[in-house]
Amino acid sequence: MSTDTTTENPEAAAEPSPGAALRTSPTGHRRLLTRRDRITLGLMAGLPTILHVLLVWLTALASIALAFTSWNGIGFDSIQWVGLQNFRELFTNNPQFWPAVEHNVVWFVVLILLPTPFGLFLAVQLDKRIRFSRVYQTAFFLPVVMSLAVIGFVWQLVYNPDTGLINSVIGANKPGHYIDWIGDPDLNLWAVLIAASWRHAGYMMILYLAGLKGVDPALREASALDGANEWQTFKNVVFPTLRPTNTVVLVVTIIEALRAFDLVFVFNKGAQGTELLSILVTNNIIGESSRVGYGSAIAVVLLVISLAVIIPYLIATFRKERRA
Repeated sequence: MSTDTTTENPEAAAEPSPGAALRTSPTGHRRLLTRRDRITLGLMAGLPTILHVLLVWLTALASIALAFTSWNGIGFDSIQWVGLQNFRELFTNNPQFWPAVEHNVVWFVVLILLPTPFGLFLAVQLDKRIRFSRVYQTAFFLPVVMSLAVIGFVWQLVYNPDTGLINSVIGANKPGHYIDWIGDPDLNLWAVLIAASWRHAGYMMILYLAGLKGVDPALREASALDGANEWQTFKNVVFPTLRPTNTVVLVVTIIEALRAFDLVFVFNKGAQGTELLSILVTNNIIGESSRVGYGSAIAVVLLVISLAVIIPYLIATFRKERRA
């Protein structure tokens, strides 16, 4: 004689099934999120998206449009369309533009030749799991965490002609023997680059250390069995596997060289031989002249140079993901 299990075990009947918590829509589809969840998710994703569009995309598009106008920043009725005049004046009549481009190129060359190999060297040493490696990582990465403005103030103290560390060590802190590291046009750019390299080395160290963690230990073991020494293993086995990391390092270094601003502005506001494209943009838009259209034209040039680097990198990355 068969009995109904629901009547004999009312507790089992009252216990909800695992899928009972799922809401069913009028069309018969199950909803994994409640209305409150959807509202919360919409706010969490929507508000940042709106802010990103307003503060990044709209401002970028506005800068591109203003690059073809003449505007002093006071009242929208004073905007006048001038076409390519700003760009013609920028490329032909601005005595600071080409030196600024040259300084940005020098910035990139110095960062790629000095702190980048040094960061790779630090990463290789720390990857050997030496004692106190965490302490060393923290010490070298600390400048990356610090604000560039703070780094600029610290190095200003180091370069001080009277009481600075460098002049005190080399004996150039006496009257008649001062070395003005920041005020001398032949020295100030290199002085700023030393401070920038100090920070950039820690950044490169972390990137390369992450890349070294992904190297298969079996490759090193096979190289050791073949009789290769440590340098041969690194040159022929480890470094070729760091190709994706090298691509990221190259792109990051180019971006760092193009967006350099804080250190130079803190040191001497981009004057006397430290002109950069970002400094020219700031001086023309919010400086005394308030040439918003002209400053926007410089910003567009900087944007085009950045996109010329970023777009090929994104294309290569998407192709690699598609193949994978």
